[in-house]
Amino acid sequence: MKTYDGENVRNVAVIGHSHSGKTSLVSALLYTSGGTPRLGRVDDGSSATDYDEEEISRQMTISAALAALEWNKTKINLIDTPGFNMFVHEAELVVPAVDAALVVVDSVSGAQVVTQKVWKYADGFNLPRIVVCTRMDRERADFERVMESLTTTFGRAVVPVQLPIGAEKNFKGVIDLVKMKAYMYDIGGNGRSRVEEIPAGMAEKAKAAHEALVELVAEGDDELMSEFFETGTIGEEHIVKGIHNAIREDRLFPVLFASGLGNIGSDEVLDFLVDYVPTAVERKTYAAAPAAPGAEPAQRSVDKAAPLSLFVFKTISDPFSGRISYFKVVSGVLKNDATVTNFTRGTLEKFAHISAVLGKQLLPVPELSAGDIGAVAKLKDTLTGDSLGDKSAPVAYPKVVLPEPAITFAIEPKTRADEDKLGAGVQKMKEEDPMLRFFRDPQTKDFLIAGTGQQHIEVVVSKLKRRYHTEVVLKAPKVPYRETIRGTADVQGRHKKQSGGHGQFGDCKIKMSPLERGKKFEFVNSTYGGSIPKNFIPAVEKGILEAAARGYLAGYPVVDFRVELYDGSYHDVDSNEMSFKTAGRIAFKKAMELAKPSLLEPVMQVEITVPDEFAGAIMGDMNSRRGRIQGMDNQAGNTIIKAHCPMSEMLTYGTDLTAMTQGRGSFNMEMDHYDFVPGVQQEKIIAAARAAGAGLEEEEEE
Repeated sequence: MKTYDGENVRNVAVIGHSHSGKTSLVSALLYTSGGTPRLGRVDDGSSATDYDEEEISRQMTISAALAALEWNKTKINLIDTPGFNMFVHEAELVVPAVDAALVVVDSVSGAQVVTQKVWKYADGFNLPRIVVCTRMDRERADFERVMESLTTTFGRAVVPVQLPIGAEKNFKGVIDLVKMKAYMYDIGGNGRSRVEEIPAGMAEKAKAAHEALVELVAEGDDELMSEFFETGTIGEEHIVKGIHNAIREDRLFPVLFASGLGNIGSDEVLDFLVDYVPTAVERKTYAAAPAAPGAEPAQRSVDKAAPLSLFVFKTISDPFSGRISYFKVVSGVLKNDATVTNFTRGTLEKFAHISAVLGKQLLPVPELSAGDIGAVAKLKDTLTGDSLGDKSAPVAYPKVVLPEPAITFAIEPKTRADEDKLGAGVQKMKEEDPMLRFFRDPQTKDFLIAGTGQQHIEVVVSKLKRRYHTEVVLKAPKVPYRETIRGTADVQGRHKKQSGGHGQFGDCKIKMSPLERGKKFEFVNSTYGGSIPKNFIPAVEKGILEAAARGYLAGYPVVDFRVELYDGSYHDVDSNEMSFKTAGRIAFKKAMELAKPSLLEPVMQVEITVPDEFAGAIMGDMNSRRGRIQGMDNQAGNTIIKAHCPMSEMLTYGTDLTAMTQGRGSFNMEMDHYDFVPGVQQEKIIAAARAAGAGLEEEEEE
């Protein structure tokens, strides 16, 4: 693939709800442009962007994949992203690297839960959006209904620039509302259209839609508004420019219609991306970290004449090629075999064999200009989120901050050989998936793995077996309970031990009180007069923190409390850091006995979308799970239920919801806050934890 300047590059994320036809659309665009020799299909595993074994076997996109194509002397970098809620964070990671988004919507279902979620991601980056209503050839596809869903959800700025010709099995083309021409297709053909006159039966409808589009485009542009008032319309050339500017400024979200499987509308989508979507250089500036604390954030222009800078937005761990880094060149020109500074880690990296990407294929290129996207293999230290560039012009681009994982499982290697390989395999997968966490429980010594949901963890386990030949067993999910206090305490922690020679002596007096949720821990030193030497005070704090990490009631970390160290005493010979650390632990335990300790549980923000007929049953079930209904919305025959529910009640909800709604319901959840566990449940949790050997070890005290 040849090199393109930023003016001839379009970077586009393909985002939307699961099973809306994103991957099929990308396959059709690649085939129509000549990027692939045949029309890829998800159901037979031949799509270019769903190439991983897990994606093929599950017939769903799990990881964002890049596919570069060439159309009308323009390079279009498409990034196909997952729409299933467990993996939608992949879309959030790629949004900073693109200059527009194709929001794919199923023409039957309309705007769904994840559609709204990814729309918000794009909103956060002021990202221009083009809506493509796919699967117009599907049974029950309906233009009026899908447009009502879109305008109800996203507002009147969502406006069609095409009208579909026919629907369901009779979908055979589109009407371009700018050129006022019809484009007809052969179903399953090469994606190239025949230009025809608008069918007589749709002429009036097309004229009305054209006028509505022209009026909306003119609203945000004084010159176009003047032309509109003078002539009653706008010339085609001015409409094109007006739509382009309105898309760039987020004033207009045009809607197109297509079928990926039937390959209908593909060339029109490609033409639209070239003619209307902002170029890579029109992004103009990227926010970078301030040059000094307190300074304004810096700006880096998308300019090939500026010093080289780039950031890595995705990492793939390939068993054969090693680590593959996807990056966006923000400024300058990256040449093959260039040595680049990693500003995040302070190391040098050699970019050997830079490439454009088409699914799993790396297509060598001699260089990449500002605004373009590419990949390179085998960087030594670079990971997702790192900023790199010319050492003479340091820059740090902001990293995407992902939410904390929602669910934790204990993971147990099947054999000793599996245990030896587990750490290395999981580490490589963590590089690829920033939402994955892997750690060891300090109390139970269990290996714990955390992710967005049960299916996310199951995919990880399957990849461990396929890629790294490591077999593991998942145990019951562990809910990350916390402990806290509701009252106050004023206690003394005294540690004294004599055993020949130097002894041990530490004495501290503390006051403990609760903090607001989320404040974690606060330590205040109020001692005076040298009652405790300054060099021993950090040891008291460390002892308290160590004890808090081990818990008091059930072995869970203690959070949201304040400790004031106000007095104590020491011995000239026997006092040392260890003695005061032990005194801190003793004081903590005594304070917890008096300060009304209590358990906290994670409460999830849950959003459930079900057909209206199941709404009552789902709400009743949610109440039985100690859930609190926060609100309800209706959308195109579906009820959206919003609720807060304890994580412990949601561990198997995916399976349960499928059974309750005959597979027609969906949900997403994310961590919202911690709240107190009711008394009955608290007693059960404490009893179970103590039976399993949790809790603090007894401190020796003399």
